[in-house]
Order: sequence, then structure tokens, then C-alpha cells
Amino acid sequence: MHFTKMHGAGNDFVIIENLNGELDEKELPALAVRLCAYHTGVGADGLMVIVPAREGGDFKMLFYNRDGSRGEMCGNGARCICRYGHDRGFSGDIQTVEADAGKVIGRRISETEYRIRLNDPSVIDLKRSALGYECAYVELGCPGIPHAVVLKNDWDKMPRGELFSLGRELRYAKEFPKGANVSFVKKLGENAYKAVTYERGVEDFTLACGTGSGSAVTVFALKGYTGSEKVKLTVPGGELFVSVMPEGQWAKDLFLTGPTNIVAKGEVTDEDLLF
Repeated sequence: MHFTKMHGAGNDFVIIENLNGELDEKELPALAVRLCAYHTGVGADGLMVIVPAREGGDFKMLFYNRDGSRGEMCGNGARCICRYGHDRGFSGDIQTVEADAGKVIGRRISETEYRIRLNDPSVIDLKRSALGYECAYVELGCPGIPHAVVLKNDWDKMPRGELFSLGRELRYAKEFPKGANVSFVKKLGENAYKAVTYERGVEDFTLACGTGSGSAVTVFALKGYTGSEKVKLTVPGGELFVSVMPEGQWAKDLFLTGPTNIVAKGEVTDEDLLF
């Protein structure tokens, strides 16, 4: 089994192809757990599997979190898979990728920089507090990717263990029935923020979260805290840029721009895996 490992601002993924049905889709969750393990596998935040398009796109991406759970979509993963699709000849400079949350349109900006149009929000709740914290809740796409956004200007001064516990508690809070990715965000200046996201399915903080960044900028633009064009988010793995089009108390046209990196290409030879 051949694979490519990529990362977008530190959010890392294993990508494999299943264009001819060589792999049983029922086995992909277990395969994701095995391949994403850092000590016994390739190591990644998630597994992306390319399968044939079903709704007129260039191809479809199936996304699995590190724990094997199926994800609706992944922003940084989509940027990476857009580059992969371009480099493999599956698409041109504009890519149409099908995902469970809906179609994602990508654009090649340079050899390594890609921009995607994130799925429009299906849920926006600017006042869904949890555990005594003022939060906002956004779901991108349909079915939606759930995100809780917490503006907390001292999050980067908290002991990591304390922040981890808070992120995990909020991720499972009853106010978020689907569970939630939890982004802690502080303002650095005009149109500039610093963020970190506890991601469900990874069950830890990741170095970047594309849909979390898009959700945060959506919330702050609607609340009037920031502009809506080229908002910079500094994340542990680098920098991401988001623009959004507010419409009253709603928003559309979310765009996420950032780097992609091809880490390695190789062959999985694990004797304990049956392909």
C-alpha cells in the first residue's frame, strides 16, 4: 500500500488511494487507527482516503480521525488533498473535492500554498455558553463540523495540563450534543489572533485546525471584533489566513489559505495488516 504524508501548518495526514475498491471501506476506521499511531504506524492526526467522485467532483475524500472516527471534513486536510490531487493529475489549478460535509473548492496559489472555500455554516449560535465559559458554536457544512469558540486572552499562559483538561471538558459538554472541536483564541491586534484547538477524534491539541480557524473568524466578524478580510491566525504550526462574508447574523463564503508540505512518500509494509 503506497501512502503520502502531508501537513498543513503542522496538521498532519496520511493519504492513500482507493480508486478501484482495493480496500474494504468497513476496514478503513481500523486502518486509520493503525496508520495514524505515532509509534507503530506512520503517525498523523488523520487518514484521508481518495475514492471516485460521486457528485461531479474531481474526486471524493473520506476523512478519518486518529481514533478511527469518521470526520465530516477537515480544512487543512482539504488544502493538502487539493495539492495532492493537482500533483497527481486528478484536477487542475482549481479543485472540486467531495466530502461528507459537502463539496470543497480549492485553488492553487503557488506550488505549496493552497486556498479552499470552506463549507458554509449550517449552524451559528453566538451565545452557547458551557461550563461557565462564554462560547460560540458553529457547524460548518451539512452534516456540520461542530466547533466551540472561546475568546480567552490568557489561554497561552495557562499550564498545559490545565488547558488540556478544560479543552476536554468543553469538548464533551452537554451543550454540544455532537461533541465539539474547541478553539481557544486571543486577540493580538487588528485582524490578528492566536489560537489553539482541542480536536475531537484526535483527543488532543493539534498544531493547526482549519475549520476551527474559519469558525473563530466567523464568530468574531459577526460580533464585530474583527474585520472579515484576510484575518491572520497564528497557530502552533504556523500561520493561516481566513476571510468571510458576514450577512446580518449569518455568514458565507469562508476561505482558508495556508501552506501545504509533502513530508514523505512510501509503502506500508506492516506484516500485521492484511490488505
